[in-house]
Amino acid sequence: MKTQNKNRLVLIAVLLLFAAPLLIAYVLNTQGWHPQNTRNSGSLVNPPVSVATAPVTIAGGAKLVWRNPQWQWTLLALPGLHCETQCQTRMDELLRMRLTLGRNAERLRIVYLGPQVSLSSFNAGALIVGSDDAGTFAKYRAQGDDALALVLVDPNGLLMMRYVEGYAAIGVRSDVQRVFH
Repeated sequence: MKTQNKNRLVLIAVLLLFAAPLLIAYVLNTQGWHPQNTRNSGSLVNPPVSVATAPVTIAGGAKLVWRNPQWQWTLLALPGLHCETQCQTRMDELLRMRLTLGRNAERLRIVYLGPQVSLSSFNAGALIVGSDDAGTFAKYRAQGDDALALVLVDPNGLLMMRYVEGYAAIGVRSDVQRVFH
């Protein structure tokens, strides 16, 4: 066999070696196969829902700006009908989780949309309290009276992920850290 033909065969073999995973992925995707398990703790909202025009009034009467120039993600806390002991404990847990993000803590804003709460936590200043004026987030709210559900909104105003009541705060933290990197 000539050296030139041998080099061509080696080149074709190398190309096939690198092209094979792409071809396999393409075929699996066109057949509708997707992995059963994912690493995220919340449920992805597919396709993402735009909430950029959803009217949310925050304390002082200002409107919440969804398209954030500081590139902050928004974690919406959506309680059930009442936010009492369990819900307030979960809120405090969220605020503490935000602190554990370290230098990335400023990249996450926590917005509470529900009945008035009294948090005695030292980091309650990081909480933005508001109201869902048009009921845009009603279907994402916690179903239990004293429960809390969450949704994660990206800096462009797209609702990306949902956490139903009973979520694990460490899972929320893990997901938030992933979106920051």
